[in-house]
Amino acid sequence: MAGARRGYGAAVTTLPKIDVPWTLDLLLRLLRTPSPAGRTDAVMQLLGDVLADLPVELTVTRRGSLLARLAGEREGARAVVAHADTIGCMVRDLKPNGRLAIVPVGSHSSRFAEGCRVTVLTDDPRRTYTGTILPLMASGHAYGEDVDTQPTGWDHVEVRVDEHCFDADDLAALGIRIGDFVAIDSLPIVTDNGYINARHLDGKAGVAAALGALHALCRDGCPIPHEVHLLITIAEEVGQGASHGLQEDVAEMVSLDNAVCAPGNHSIEDGVTIPMLDATGPFDYHFTRHLCGLCEQHGIRYARDLFRYYRSDVAAALEAGAETRAALVAFGVDASHGAERTHIDSIEAVARLLCAHLLSPLTFERWDREPVGELRDFPSNRQPAPTERFGELPTE
Repeated sequence: MAGARRGYGAAVTTLPKIDVPWTLDLLLRLLRTPSPAGRTDAVMQLLGDVLADLPVELTVTRRGSLLARLAGEREGARAVVAHADTIGCMVRDLKPNGRLAIVPVGSHSSRFAEGCRVTVLTDDPRRTYTGTILPLMASGHAYGEDVDTQPTGWDHVEVRVDEHCFDADDLAALGIRIGDFVAIDSLPIVTDNGYINARHLDGKAGVAAALGALHALCRDGCPIPHEVHLLITIAEEVGQGASHGLQEDVAEMVSLDNAVCAPGNHSIEDGVTIPMLDATGPFDYHFTRHLCGLCEQHGIRYARDLFRYYRSDVAAALEAGAETRAALVAFGVDASHGAERTHIDSIEAVARLLCAHLLSPLTFERWDREPVGELRDFPSNRQPAPTERFGELPTE
């Protein structure tokens, strides 16, 4: 229990039990609600309805992010941030062959989009259309071995709409326009042994874990030390994340997002991953160790990792000037932004860690309640001073 030896973690002895069926049911509802970044109103209405059943103060930002506040007993606030938007596509052109040219919304490869079922969302909510993303040469019977050598890229795929469309005029007659969103269907499958296969687990599994934790805390009437701000963002996949909506009194911010389960990484698919760094730099040293200590104290399976090609809501918040300790807590995802898979154990573990965090004191209770303080109170005792590590410094 290395985290406990360093003094990180907290004295909370028992955690509320996560209602796993409730959390999984919410996740499936989220996955079945299309929400590409830029077209998230429907999923936010769904989340608003769920949060309305909890004793929280619920508001929505001008741009459409949700902020739910749960009262605490002492000064200071914590933020939990997760994003409900997903990767997707947008119509670039109505093609002469009656199919749609598309561009990506968010960063993902057309290689993993080929074969996906999609929903075309027109400006008229009553007119949506199903379809499939296909490579330009989609049939071996028609093109032979050329199907295996054709280039990969968004210029080399198209959407086949499930309607009688043989030219651009047919598409226009359906009400499809340039700039319409194309949502990639999630198609979730839950196996008997707890694996969840679906598109868009990033970051809807994080939203489900956050609400699963909040649901458990409210159900059991747990005393909350510091006010909790649950911020659900709508543009993380395009880099904007928590750039707005975070309140000034937030001392600690935890972002919930996917872990990178892949060769060369150390993330786990059946527990919590706590990254030390992502593409924008290291996360808060003391806060990350505090979270590791909580995992050790409560027997939550966890791993540490580095995410080299990754950013989250944290980066957008800090770049926007948020004065807060920040850390990332991740649920394991294999094949992120592709044919994603996680395990229900990972979502439950993230929810348990979140409960432990929200029931614990601030990382540095006396220091962190205020945005500024005296230098003598700064928690430097957790890091060796130069004289401790290298001996006395030379003097003249």
